[in-house]
Amino acid sequence: MYVCVCKAVTDNQIKRAIDNGICTRRQLFQCFGVGSDCGKCNRHVKELLDDHLQEQSIMQAASNQPVLNAC
Repeated sequence: MYVCVCKAVTDNQIKRAIDNGICTRRQLFQCFGVGSDCGKCNRHVKELLDDHLQEQSIMQAASNQPVLNAC
């Protein structure tokens, strides 16, 4: 789905960039130009970034937990 229509940037492109280490809206702006024209995409870009960072912190916290055997 297109997140930024002005720059023709999709959610998959943004997710891939985040997976590759981009962690701020400023970096996404520098990489794709999102948010620089009309600004309507800013909310969705922030949501994608926040969701991904939250997933990363959950996964990191889970990886620090000992593995419990259900047997």
